[in-house]
Amino acid sequence: MADYPETERRLHAREFVLKEATIIIGAVKIGCSVRNQHEQGAKLRVAGDAKIPERFLLEVPADDMVYRALVRWRRNDRVGVALYSNAPKD
Repeated sequence: MADYPETERRLHAREFVLKEATIIIGAVKIGCSVRNQHEQGAKLRVAGDAKIPERFLLEVPADDMVYRALVRWRRNDRVGVALYSNAPKD
């Protein structure tokens, strides 16, 4: 039986990273880490019991950016988000 490489179905190549980040929901801040990132999204790792809403701001100091994020999927302590706009930190 032939062994074929797995086909990549994603539209954008992921860059594996390890960046500290903060989820901002009004006055509430939740620490997390960015595990992979691309032009339009990212995979975050958060505490399993964290209550993350569908939309939030994601501050990534290493990028010197604050992104608007929309949750696309959730699995245990991982959250996939679409990054639909960003702005430099003030």
